[in-house]
Amino acid sequence: MGGSNPYIKYPHLDRPKKKFKIRFMPMNVVIEVDPDKLPYGETGLPGSVLDVALHHGIDIEHACGGVSACSTCHVFVKEGAKSCNEPEDFELDMLESAPGNTIESRLSCQCVANGEVDLVVEIPGWNRNLAKEGPA
Repeated sequence: MGGSNPYIKYPHLDRPKKKFKIRFMPMNVVIEVDPDKLPYGETGLPGSVLDVALHHGIDIEHACGGVSACSTCHVFVKEGAKSCNEPEDFELDMLESAPGNTIESRLSCQCVANGEVDLVVEIPGWNRNLAKEGPA
């Protein structure tokens, strides 16, 4: 399931102009993102952390299909957050119901990096698929 929420006006996004990396923790998997290959079209905003993760076989729960209608794809952007789009009010509203919400919290379906710096993204234990990622 994918697409967009018809009740939300999505922001303009600055697309990356150069390659950058996303390190997914705690698996310590590094993905190089090539802006010429974005979006992958899996789910979430084009080029979102969720889009990149799913395309590279990293499972992040996303019960709503990446349309910002839940908080199951909640992640922590540990490094590089300033290169990501600002969270919109609808994302912040969803994050209020997310477990363990911090100032590093983002919905991975809405978090899009502009590629200026590399990212470190922590996927909380409750959002990892144990069958593929191993124990927390």
